[in-house]
Amino acid sequence: MDILVLIGRILFALPFLAFAANHLTKTQYMAGYAQSKGLPAPKPATLLSGVLLLLGGLSILLGVWADLGVLLLLVFLIPTALVMHAFWKEDTPDGRQAEMTHFLKDIGLAGAALMLLAFFSFVGDELGLTVTGPLFDID
Repeated sequence: MDILVLIGRILFALPFLAFAANHLTKTQYMAGYAQSKGLPAPKPATLLSGVLLLLGGLSILLGVWADLGVLLLLVFLIPTALVMHAFWKEDTPDGRQAEMTHFLKDIGLAGAALMLLAFFSFVGDELGLTVTGPLFDID
């Protein structure tokens, strides 16, 4: 089971690490998109979200307080879904469909992250192939 969880952690973390790379290396482009969505201070917000994605993804990937990593990703996913992918504000059917797809992706990933938070807390230090156990004890 440890190998399955490790593979799952790797697969779950990879997209977030790719997103982090985009936020941190294509900051101007990403900030332009954030600005078009009405986000205040788009460049600092893009950099901050890139750091959240990087720290959260690495935490889960490496198994270092993976529960904290999941929380960092939730701090990114929920606001991003609601602010950046507000499909109900789109005027065109194509725009609405594209944003709905991203919105649902973020909400689905947030649901998976909540399950991982419960899983990491439940299993605790018994989960192998991690550097640390969970930081939080959620009962």
